[in-house]
Amino acid sequence: MIDETAAEIADMQTHSSSVVAVKAARSLRELTAREFPTVDAYLKTLEQNSNVLRNANLSHASLHNTQREVVEHVLGSEPETVQGAKRETEQAIERVVEQVEQAKRRAAEQAASELENGETIMTHDYSTTVLSAITRALEDGAEFTVYVTEARPRYLGRKMVRRLANMEGIDATLTVDGACGEFLPDVDRVLLGMTCIVDDTLYNRVGTYPMAATASDLDVPVSVVGSSAKIVDGGFAFENEFRSPSEVLREPTNEFAVGNPAYDATPTELVDTVVTDRETRVL
Repeated sequence: MIDETAAEIADMQTHSSSVVAVKAARSLRELTAREFPTVDAYLKTLEQNSNVLRNANLSHASLHNTQREVVEHVLGSEPETVQGAKRETEQAIERVVEQVEQAKRRAAEQAASELENGETIMTHDYSTTVLSAITRALEDGAEFTVYVTEARPRYLGRKMVRRLANMEGIDATLTVDGACGEFLPDVDRVLLGMTCIVDDTLYNRVGTYPMAATASDLDVPVSVVGSSAKIVDGGFAFENEFRSPSEVLREPTNEFAVGNPAYDATPTELVDTVVTDRETRVL
């Protein structure tokens, strides 16, 4: 299960970084079903497999943080038996999963409270936290007009707009990424998820930077929502992933190179508010 989960993460089959963190943490339970001759052998295997999961995607801060927390908890407990080490692993997994899921719920609740009935919103890509925030606001009786950019080349925004279009109270429109400036003058707020924020940089699905920059130029406020675990001040170095050229160009070519970064880097000076489970921070 660990190898399969790592492969799934590396292939970006799961789009939400919070979901990735939860799946990776739960996959470590596989180790508790194996037999180990000594505590040291178990701990060494735990560290090795955790590193495999972390290295599957070096862009997800929540994956990095949750894996580190599980390993550090088990090592710090100084278990005297293999069974004791397994028990500590189970407890650590349960705790980090609950933390991630609670943080995601609270961030969505906080973001929902920031939205005003009748707003026109623009969003990018597919963010489960953004989707949850809008859903919660709808449950409280709000209605929104929502523009969704399709997030090329994997078109994850199409998934987002289909979900939104099936909700009562939503007037949804899908647009190509490059047309965001055409619709932003009519938008009250840009609402984005986040892969992570490291120091003064927001890392998110490619296409975020031009949207935020255009919104800033047009004085449209930009709000980012996500778990506080995705905000990192140190100990984590974001590494972008460059995807297969086949996602951009179906026909192979040797005449030119094809650049296909998965994420881009947006200076947080272009962001007005960051909404997390802990606070709404005005930048």
